[in-house]
Amino acid sequence: MKKPTPPSRRRHLSKEDEALWEHTAETLEPIKGKKQRHVADTAEFDPDAVPPFTAKASAGKKSETHAPAGHGSKKAAHPAVPPPIPSVAPPALADFDRKAARRLRQGQVEIEARIDLHGMRQHEAHMALRRFLHSSFGKGLRWVLVITGKGGPRRPREDEDVGYSTPERGILRRNVPVWLAEPELRTIVVSYTTAAISHGGEGAIYIQLRNPGRVR
Repeated sequence: MKKPTPPSRRRHLSKEDEALWEHTAETLEPIKGKKQRHVADTAEFDPDAVPPFTAKASAGKKSETHAPAGHGSKKAAHPAVPPPIPSVAPPALADFDRKAARRLRQGQVEIEARIDLHGMRQHEAHMALRRFLHSSFGKGLRWVLVITGKGGPRRPREDEDVGYSTPERGILRRNVPVWLAEPELRTIVVSYTTAAISHGGEGAIYIQLRNPGRVR
């Protein structure tokens, strides 16, 4: 067996140390099946010193990985859609206050605005009524008058053929209450009632509008 080379002189070993080294080297035997490792004078990278890969360590790194900007989890990418807010139906028309009706008929309460639908076609009267009521409501008015006309059998013109029955008039007097009961107008109309004779009688109605501050 080749003797190990003793440390160089630059380590400043004494003669006793050199003799001890030579004696120790003669008694050393290499381990079978393994290569002899020599320790370098300077520190070197030792792969055995690196901790082995474990699933736990891998999971820890994975948990620390940040997702790229703009890419979140499925829950973040597809947020839950809030349920639709149920629409609240407007309240039904109420009975007209008797005291208010009496005061209107006696002139103690001022009629703040009025519209005459008499002579209009149905679609024209419907549109005019809606515009009038919304405009009055927007101005904060409370008491308005709508003139519909009493109606009755229509008299034929002189140049008309009267060999067929003439249609009954008064369609607006019947339709205005129906239009007032529509959801759009119920949101601003409280109630209505027949007007006094001085204001048109059965051919006109008083309408009470809601207080704009209480409408949601």
